[in-house]
Amino acid sequence: MESTLRNPALATTRTAPKAITILFWIFTALFCLEMIFTAYYELLPQGAQAFTRLGFAGSYFRFELSFAKLLGVAVLLVPMVPARLKEWAYAGFAINLVSAIIAHSSIRDVPQAFIPSTLTSALWAVSYFSWRRLQAAPASA
Repeated sequence: MESTLRNPALATTRTAPKAITILFWIFTALFCLEMIFTAYYELLPQGAQAFTRLGFAGSYFRFELSFAKLLGVAVLLVPMVPARLKEWAYAGFAINLVSAIIAHSSIRDVPQAFIPSTLTSALWAVSYFSWRRLQAAPASA
């Protein structure tokens, strides 16, 4: 404790993981809420129409995608899940988000439909990169 008071750099490194943890949980919770909302929406008749408008079949693919999103959310939120599975969940979400941006761009979708994909991608990025920082932080910090 005394060395921390004399050396402000030590105090910063000890508080940084807590700040990163808070940042991680806020953005991960927001990201997961958005994924739960989109998984629910995809199961509604309006979701089927949206899939069709984007050029996808409105049948089983949307059920599969909703299930994968819910599974990915569970993987991200449950602390005891191994890091390797979390990495795969983040990768799956990244593929989903990039695909959504490409799908909206391909039909020259209006900004009201394109913006949510981009904002959700920003939530994903902060969640993922703060999680990586937490993984790299020493256990004693």
